This record gives sequence, C-alpha cells and structure tokens, in this order.
Amino acid sequence: MKHTISMTINGAPVTAEVDSRLLLVHFIRENLDLTGTHIGCDTSNCGACTILLDGKSIKSCTYLAVRADGAEITTIEGLAAEGTNHPLQQAFHDQHGLHCGFCTPGMIMRSVDLLKNNPNPTEEEIRWGISGNLCRCTGYNNIVKSVQQAAKEMQSESESV
Repeated sequence: MKHTISMTINGAPVTAEVDSRLLLVHFIRENLDLTGTHIGCDTSNCGACTILLDGKSIKSCTYLAVRADGAEITTIEGLAAEGTNHPLQQAFHDQHGLHCGFCTPGMIMRSVDLLKNNPNPTEEEIRWGISGNLCRCTGYNNIVKSVQQAAKEMQSESESV
C-alpha cells in the first residue's frame, strides 16, 4: 500500500509517495540520496542509523517512513551549514574520535541530543548517553573526549551570546 508523506529534512520540505513498509533509513538513503545515515544492523542495536526526529535522536532502521509524516528530521548532512562543522563534528576531528567512520554520523547525532538535554555531562553520563551506539574501532575514549570538547565549546558559544 502506498502513502503520501510530507516532512522537513535538513530544513527542506519533502513530499513523496512511499510503501507502507519502507523504513525511514531506506527513505533517507535511497529516495533522498542522503547517505551519511548508515545502515549497520537493521535491528537498532548499533546506532549507525541515528538521526534527529523532531529534535530527539532515534534509530531510523526500525522506524517506518510513514510514521515520520509531518516530522522535522535532521541527518548528519543537515547538522551544520555547508562548508562548516558543528562543534561535535569538529571535536570528533580534533580528538580523533573516529577511525573507520562508519559509526560516526550516528554517534554524533546521538551526542547532539545528549548535549541538548545535558549540556555539561560527566564522563559517565557521556558513556551512558552513547551506550546505544556501537563503535568497533576506537574503544570510545576519544569519542568521550570529543563529546567533552564539544560540550565546552557549545557552552562557551551560548555564554557569549
């Protein structure tokens, strides 16, 4: 069965006809060609597919596209203005918070939600906050350092405004 859905993705309105069983991750990657959202496990275990839906991080590999009708979605491609980096993207670069890069988009999107709700997390809170996202390369230490750096930078930015 086909459904017409409309949403805003990375600030742009999108309307499409989709099959009722189409997963949101496949809609994002295949219909919109936004391939920064990765498919890892198809079970919501790894978190590589994490996006923001109405400001909250979700795993898009088990979320139906039809459920996102009317939603505001942000993918890694829409996190910062073109040619710039979000503080988390820059911190992952600065702190070597990525190796192969496969988990990085989902890890960053989860961390955006974490820092929105807890702008000054402890190391333990960061580790718990990203625990639903798996990285097979880094051992997480540099990911935690990345989130800590971004938290400091984002606090400095908000204090100077």
